[in-house]
Amino acid sequence: MRWDVAGWAAVALLLFAAETMAPGAFMLWMGFAAAAVFLGVLLVDGIPVLAQVAAFVVLSFVSIQIYRTWFRGRARQSDRPLLNRRAEQLVGTVAALDQPIAGGRGRVKIDDAFWVVEGPDLPLGTRVRVVAVDGMTLKVQEA
Repeated sequence: MRWDVAGWAAVALLLFAAETMAPGAFMLWMGFAAAAVFLGVLLVDGIPVLAQVAAFVVLSFVSIQIYRTWFRGRARQSDRPLLNRRAEQLVGTVAALDQPIAGGRGRVKIDDAFWVVEGPDLPLGTRVRVVAVDGMTLKVQEA
């Protein structure tokens, strides 16, 4: 077997193996490109090495763009999109201020956690409604 044929087969297999070690679908598509170049070199004799490398680069780019366009956006939608976004789950919650809002910042206790809140200055014990989230800070207004 010629060195270029064996080389492209090895590159394709290495890329497929690397994809199993670090999944992300990026190296998989480059492996497909290397497999296509392998088949081309196997079937057509005398392709220059520079043309082989250029074909690999172009096929890698095209295959990754196909993945990004057609397959990446078709992921299954979650039935619970806020599952790991605890702060965002609190929008609409009403609770009493644990510390007054002074200078635009205060604190509220919701369930078992204390949250920093931002909003208009309000006294201790005022009931506030969470209207938005900015990172781990809850934006509130008087309920």
